[in-house]
Order: sequence, then structure tokens, then C-alpha cells
Amino acid sequence: MLKVISFKICPFVQRVTAMLEAKQMPYEIEYISLKDKPDWFLDISPNAQVPVLVTENGTALFESDAIVEYIDEIAPPLHPALTPEQKAVERAWSYQASKNYLVQCSTMRSRDEATLEERAPKLHTLFAKAERQVSGLGFFSSSKPGNVDMAWLPLLHRAAIVEKHSGYDFVKDFPAVKAWQKRLLETGLAEKSVSDDFEKMFSDFYLSDQTFLGAGKCCDAPTTDSCKTGTCC
Repeated sequence: MLKVISFKICPFVQRVTAMLEAKQMPYEIEYISLKDKPDWFLDISPNAQVPVLVTENGTALFESDAIVEYIDEIAPPLHPALTPEQKAVERAWSYQASKNYLVQCSTMRSRDEATLEERAPKLHTLFAKAERQVSGLGFFSSSKPGNVDMAWLPLLHRAAIVEKHSGYDFVKDFPAVKAWQKRLLETGLAEKSVSDDFEKMFSDFYLSDQTFLGAGKCCDAPTTDSCKTGTCC
């Protein structure tokens, strides 16, 4: 059986587990602490990062892009019969998501309004690009979820949790993305692709009282720039 080595709130891991869940592929998962990485993990992970996927042959694969391509090769594709050009487009839009995972992480960890206002536009630009591309068929390019949807799921899932707990909505100004987020979350893949205590662990780190969003300052101060632009409360 496939085995995923994970850190519970890592978005790169969720992209991999979401793909496995979408393809209904059985797998094991083992969680590690990134603050105290075990030696056996360092021995199999050249970049010392998660995710790592251990294949049934015992080969350790690293880098989420490589892992999802491997999963696509050993199981039927979510979108069959794509042309080479269409596959390339899907990879490109998937990369647009994954290269912004850490941008979202740093934005959510903003300690004050000024830092949030400095970092948030990078994500707004990303979602504006997606707004012009979302199919309107339910998912990114089809009526069924595909590889691009799995790549964007970590971003949209985390945005939904932030909105739930703080009132700040990263995608409020993008109705097509908002509808896509809703439809994607309705599949249940978000919950299936993370641990049972994911939301608590995520909130404890990204929405703690050490962050602007977590401290409730966003909605406690309705005259802030965030609220003026309609992205808060």
C-alpha cells in the first residue's frame, strides 16, 4: 500500500492526499513533527520536507509535483482523454496554486493589519486570475473535479476556515471562485484529505491571538482598510 509521510497542516501534503482521495486509492499516512524530524525521515527525504510518498516497491518520492504526476500515472486520470495541450494547461494552473501555498501561509500569519494589507494582494491577484478561468460548470474546467481542483483545494479550504473563524474572506470579491470553492468543499474531499484534528491545529497556528486575524482585530475594528475594501467582516 502507498504511504504518505505528512505534517498535519502542510498544504503540499493535502494536495497529494486530496488526489489519492479523489481517485479512491488506499493509502497509509504517518505524521511527523517538522521541529523534530526523525532520522529515518531525513534518510528518505532529500529536501527534508513533506510530503514524501513511499511506493509499494519501497521507493520514496518527494516534491508534491512529482508525487501527483506519479499518482496520475498509476491510476486512471480524473479527466480522461485530455490532449497533451490540455494536460499541459492543467499542470500550469496546478502550479499557479502550489507556488502560492506559502504565500497564503505567510499572509495568514500576519501579526498586524499593515502586514496583512501588504501580503494579501498577492493572493487577490492569484484569485483574480482564476476568476477569469473557472468554467462555471462546477469545477475549474469541467463538471467533475480534476487535477487543478486538487491543487487549489488547499488554498480554498484554508480560505474557508479563515472566513469561518475570523470573518476575513480571501475570495469575497471573486464570485466565480467563491462558487467554485463552495462546490469543491461540498465534495467532502477537504475533510477526507486531512486529519480529524486538522481544523483545530490549523486554527491554533494560523488563527492564534498572535495573528491579526486570529486576535479578532479584523472584525473588532470595522473602520480598518480591510473592511473598507470588503474583504473583512
